[in-house]
Amino acid sequence: MVLKDIIAISGEPGLFRFIAQGKNSIIVEHLETKKRSSAFGTAKVSSLEDIAIFTDNEDMPLSKVFDLIWDKSNGGQAIDGKADGAKLKSWFEEILPEYDKDKVYTSDIKKVALWYNILHKLNLLVKEEAEEKKAEEAEKTEKTAGKEEAAPAKKKKKAATARADEK
Repeated sequence: MVLKDIIAISGEPGLFRFIAQGKNSIIVEHLETKKRSSAFGTAKVSSLEDIAIFTDNEDMPLSKVFDLIWDKSNGGQAIDGKADGAKLKSWFEEILPEYDKDKVYTSDIKKVALWYNILHKLNLLVKEEAEEKKAEEAEKTEKTAGKEEAAPAKKKKKAATARADEK
């Protein structure tokens, strides 16, 4: 999933979108309420792009975990983040069986489920492959548009040289 510019602020409910850098703070917009506010340097701000889940092998980026949840739920909502701890752990083990049970707490699993559901509700869960395809298609469109513009210019030049030859 593409999580660029989406952040979590410690002590604040929900997720935020990074808007701009201020002098001593960053300006953020709450994803659900659309209210803008400042997060000062004393606040613990974490980009979802930089968060990873501990596994037995190597850390797995949150975007990959969201991809696994998406696949497991067939593009639907995840488990309710307010569910019982045992249910949350068993659900997360189905999603990511190799997660480190000693380092990943129930509160972490709860956040993952809550964040996923917020992003799902707002249609912000975009697969990285889909994003790459859109970029490639846009690039192809630009190239073909450039060729189409160049083609009439060549025709005009040929027509002008043909007229010059006739004289």
